[in-house]
Amino acid sequence: MTTPLTLSDFDFALPPELIAQHPAAERSGSRLLDGTGADPVDRVFRDFPFLLNPGDLLVFNDTRVIKARLLGVKATGGQVEALVERVLPGFEVLMHLRASKSPRRGQRVRFGSSAEAAMADDSSSGFDAEVLGRAGPEESLFHLRFPSDPHALLDRFGHVPLPPYITHADDADDERRYQTVFAARPGAVAAPTAALHFDQPLLDALTARGIAQARITLHVGAGTFQPVRTENLAEHRMHSEWFEVGADTVGAVARTRERGGRVVAVGTTTLRALESAAIGGELLAGVGDTDIFITPGFRFRVVDALVTNFHLPRSTLMMLVSALAGHAHVMALYRHAIAERYRFFSYGDAMLLSTAPEARSERR
Repeated sequence: MTTPLTLSDFDFALPPELIAQHPAAERSGSRLLDGTGADPVDRVFRDFPFLLNPGDLLVFNDTRVIKARLLGVKATGGQVEALVERVLPGFEVLMHLRASKSPRRGQRVRFGSSAEAAMADDSSSGFDAEVLGRAGPEESLFHLRFPSDPHALLDRFGHVPLPPYITHADDADDERRYQTVFAARPGAVAAPTAALHFDQPLLDALTARGIAQARITLHVGAGTFQPVRTENLAEHRMHSEWFEVGADTVGAVARTRERGGRVVAVGTTTLRALESAAIGGELLAGVGDTDIFITPGFRFRVVDALVTNFHLPRSTLMMLVSALAGHAHVMALYRHAIAERYRFFSYGDAMLLSTAPEARSERR
């Protein structure tokens, strides 16, 4: 009988200097670790089209990162830092909010403003939001109402929500590079980072090689950085994210199966959306929220291969890639990546994985 894997099985020592603080000079100039075979092969990302076969299907996440990080002050002058988790109808939002003393229902917070401007009621320097109460799991989120369209206000007053392991303040380069070249539907508070390696010449090269492309949308939430705090993985409560898989993509997957091609997910967010839409056994078009937690033992119904960046130790994403390609194989690839000085996390390098035969469910 196989002993169940625990949190410690997904740990590894990562030298801090390998955490990428800035992207590669060119999107497709990053490194690519080909992990589809028994032994790792070091490549450059612009080689990627030649690792696929004509008739394969690449599926991308077309979410767009919003400027979800807000700084502000309470009416008392206390500083507030917030991260919008989700934009709701009616100018309402759910957000993570940090302050010395949490604001209560009915109170207002001035965002995008200094304490001095807020006290002077300088409306040109920010906007007021009303606290409606608490929400989410264990009331960990705050529910607020903005005075007008949240997307417009965030675009004007917000900051790029860089991950916590990136230490510099966001700048104009982050505004451009922490976004995919095909981002279309605003709503994510973190980028689908595997897709950051694709530029237009690379997309054109894929098309020329006969590689089909399709899109899903999954708005990445801040929960993607949520740590796992329990050794027993079954006790972890997975965060929820909104996704949509359209009929066009379902049709593209079916046609790929008919011609004997592979479905290649670009990023773990794309994989989560596709496998969530097929959780009943058949890939279906639809819209919803997913809290799917993919750990070793999961049977993949849609995805044959995955392009992904290198993930944090002890994270749910380490568990996902181990479920796909095999725990021992993934850990060996990570040891190779560290030895060869690959760059890790959101602005880092990428790897290509194939779904292990034992992880594949019967295709429908």
